[in-house]
Amino acid sequence: MYIQQVDLTRGVGQDFVDGLTAASVKEEHAQGDILFEKGDPADHAYLLLIGRVHLKMGEAGHVVHIVSRPGETFGWSSLVGRAAYSTSAVCTAQTTVRKLHRRKLKKLLEIDPVNGLIFFQRLAGMLGERLLASYARYEKLYKGETYV
Repeated sequence: MYIQQVDLTRGVGQDFVDGLTAASVKEEHAQGDILFEKGDPADHAYLLLIGRVHLKMGEAGHVVHIVSRPGETFGWSSLVGRAAYSTSAVCTAQTTVRKLHRRKLKKLLEIDPVNGLIFFQRLAGMLGERLLASYARYEKLYKGETYV
């Protein structure tokens, strides 16, 4: 999986993709590794290459989203100017990610605002899909069904 194959970069120019690649690092994580905890400074966004990550909230660690599709983005708080992460991210399998630093992305957006707009339009679409999925899970829970 390469950055140009992820949903966030569909439609952006190759120079922008190259900039994202240069602004990120590839990391390997073991099952059980914590990538970030709720309240940590939101300095990075992540692109899943391989593996599975649970995004959790609350004292009980309620799973609010499962990141399992290669190319899926999480840790988006860093992309929208939030100071801290709103969830915790825990690897539930051997996981490989690309970790994108907020400041490096900001510099890239200043250099190439046209592709940056496309990038943020994709991000908005992704967040909208996640919100709709959250509504569907809530509806199932409200009706007494369980979410898996």
